[in-house]
Amino acid sequence: MQSTSSRPRSRLALVILGNGFMRIASGASGVLVGLYLADLANRGFHVNAALVGTLGAVSFGSELIAGVPMGLASDAIAPRGLMTGGAILGAIATQLFGMSSRPSIFFLSRTVEGLSAAAVTPSLLSHLTDVTDGKHSLRARVMSYFELSLLAGLALGGLMGAQLWHFLRAHAFSAVAAIYVLSACLLVLAAVGSRGHGSAKAISGFYTALKDPSLQRLAPVWLCVNTIVGLWLGPTLPFLLTHKGGGNQFLDGIFSNQPERVGWLLLAYSLIFGIGVTAWSFVLPRMSEQRALHIALVAMVGVCLGLLLLNHSGAESPAVRWTIGTSTAFCIMVESGFTPAALSLLAGAIGAQAGRGAAMGIYSVLLSIGAIVGSLLAAAFGQTFAADGLIYSTFAMAIVALFFVRWIKLDLGKSKDRLNVETTV
Repeated sequence: MQSTSSRPRSRLALVILGNGFMRIASGASGVLVGLYLADLANRGFHVNAALVGTLGAVSFGSELIAGVPMGLASDAIAPRGLMTGGAILGAIATQLFGMSSRPSIFFLSRTVEGLSAAAVTPSLLSHLTDVTDGKHSLRARVMSYFELSLLAGLALGGLMGAQLWHFLRAHAFSAVAAIYVLSACLLVLAAVGSRGHGSAKAISGFYTALKDPSLQRLAPVWLCVNTIVGLWLGPTLPFLLTHKGGGNQFLDGIFSNQPERVGWLLLAYSLIFGIGVTAWSFVLPRMSEQRALHIALVAMVGVCLGLLLLNHSGAESPAVRWTIGTSTAFCIMVESGFTPAALSLLAGAIGAQAGRGAAMGIYSVLLSIGAIVGSLLAAAFGQTFAADGLIYSTFAMAIVALFFVRWIKLDLGKSKDRLNVETTV
């Protein structure tokens, strides 16, 4: 007879697919917001860069504030309801934005979209933790596929948003809202059998999660890496690549005459990163998460050195630049193992118990804080040092993370499943 616990495992692909569609919708929504506001400004509405930047911070801030409460909620009740509800909230927020030209509606929409992300991420990760409990190889692969679903949003969301705007204009918001609804349908079907632990256990589990040594030691490393994410995936990089710079850096203003190439650059990066994550999904089950984190961070230092050489290769031949770029791409593939290794370590430390949602909520909070800090660093150092400023900041964060990763120790009492690594994958 098929066990009850095995049924959710058979639906893991649907969970990852549903998350992928939500990330694509989120990426498309972010692009549509920028295009819609630019169109309003061009038609004489009072919309400026300060408003656009503030709206971006509102979404991150909403997710930051709601991350831990939503994590607690996913402990108290079944994660299925929060995942599905979060996707529906995303649909409502997206549709709302395209129906008005009033700033108050814009702020409301972005606040709701941040709540949507806060509802989905901790609850989905806690569900994955439950389903993969006691299966180290399965957990390592699932966390790698989770990372790939995030990349799908990065790679496809922007391109889809731009194309939908080209053909549908403001009606594109309705099309993206429909993708959110599709995601909700997949998640409600995939998460059948998810379970909660009640409010009392959720609160006690939250304090247990805060005291967990693995979580405490992982937190500074995770914060450093998410700061790097904020450095490169915020608006500063597209600005530096497309503005008409007067410096001698190769990357400064490289796409000033063809700004549309930034989207294709983002797609190429996502493909390279995705190849790396796919490879890690086979490698990670065969090594400790701590070793994988160390390897990924060393590769991150290599990426910084490669980008620095590329940024000062203006006088070199195209063959030299291609050689540097190829080597850097390989290092990007290797560094891609950080997130699945960190998530696998976090899931193994907390286990399938009350507190796993809270721990994932803390993860979401650290992600938001890192993204905000990274955006501010990019603004400061990008203004002073252009593209070099982003590279210097990334190098510093990678070195700090390498220092802290040495202190991550696996709690063998909570990680016995690691000692019984499956022989077949």
